Amino acid sequence: MAYSELIKNFEKIRGYMREFYVYGFKSREEYDRKSSRSYDNERRRIESWLGEYMSFRQNAGGKTVFLTVDNRGVSHNPLYKAFKAKSFTDNDITLHFYLLDLLSGDEELSIREIMDRISRDYLSHFAYGEELDESTIRKKLKEYEQLGLLERAKDGRELIYRRKNSGVDLESWREAISFFAEADPLGVVGSTLLDKLDGQETHFSYKHHYLLHALDSEILCELLLAIRERRSVTLTSFVGRQNEERENTVFPLRIHISTQTGRQYLLALQTQMKRPLFFRLDNIRRVKAGPVEPRAEEYRELAKAFSGKLWGVSTASLEPEHLEMTIRVGEKEGYIRNRLEREKRCGRVEQPDPHMLRFTADVYDTMEMLPWIRSFIGRIVRLECSNKAVEQRFREDLETMQGLYGGADDAVS
Repeated sequence: MAYSELIKNFEKIRGYMREFYVYGFKSREEYDRKSSRSYDNERRRIESWLGEYMSFRQNAGGKTVFLTVDNRGVSHNPLYKAFKAKSFTDNDITLHFYLLDLLSGDEELSIREIMDRISRDYLSHFAYGEELDESTIRKKLKEYEQLGLLERAKDGRELIYRRKNSGVDLESWREAISFFAEADPLGVVGSTLLDKLDGQETHFSYKHHYLLHALDSEILCELLLAIRERRSVTLTSFVGRQNEERENTVFPLRIHISTQTGRQYLLALQTQMKRPLFFRLDNIRRVKAGPVEPRAEEYRELAKAFSGKLWGVSTASLEPEHLEMTIRVGEKEGYIRNRLEREKRCGRVEQPDPHMLRFTADVYDTMEMLPWIRSFIGRIVRLECSNKAVEQRFREDLETMQGLYGGADDAVS
């Protein structure tokens, strides 16, 4: 295959970028899904977009390539560049400029007039100009109408087309678009709008700048459309370390996004067993929309009730587990209560006396809470959980920490 920066199938390049960036550090010899030539072509393509962010390392296993991004110096997600390299045919690019030029200003033309003008004003100037058939022009007009570039109206029995003028002053929205491009899961839309302006300078910087969601934008968009249209979907996902493919037909309910990692998950209902399941978006390869689900409202109510006892995305048990944690606070430590209120999710906060705070929660998997609970070590007076494995794990962690850092004057108790 001849090397080209343009791509026809985004899922293919998404797979390579996942290997380079998400999992990373693979050598040419380790990447055995495709031939060496395919590997080299895809690597060069990615390098043409992201060369300034690529690094290489030589070790005993060979040369590995990976992406490295310093958040202090990157104000825009560089992975959006992959979406702006779609391939096109000769007719695509030809018709794009012909149609937008013909319909510039206030021009309104029928299909017959468009065909005549293309032949007279453009093709007649070329010795070997290839005539475009009516079917091709109709399809392109319909595509541009769906994209919002054109609009049509009826003039008698004839359809006429004109440029659609949104009247939006993008410059006045620059800051809002710039923020949207980096903060929204479908920020590629904002990035594309910024391309229409002169430069992409921004006044924003981000402490936690999650870039990887860019690779899942198409999958996310298809899922959101299915949720809006109340359709079931068939998901083709990677499963296990061997990346085996598996299909699941489910009803999509909502998207959950981790504020700690930026990772995105789909909450869906397995309709036959009425069991809620989570799917990582970066593991979903394809989404195929199915029929409209007649019981959509019933399923959404089930999801609403189910989500009320979620701490993370674990569905290991569908029976809630109860946890209580009492922590000590000082007289001038109101910020601790503020933090509990801010981070409690589906839990509850009470203050039995001025120096104690009690946090209680009923969640499906209390083991997910341990990293958060550990952040209160030194203040915890009592920890009780209906899942005794959580208590045991917490105490074992304390013993391990005491073994590492403890001594005669240790503060671990």
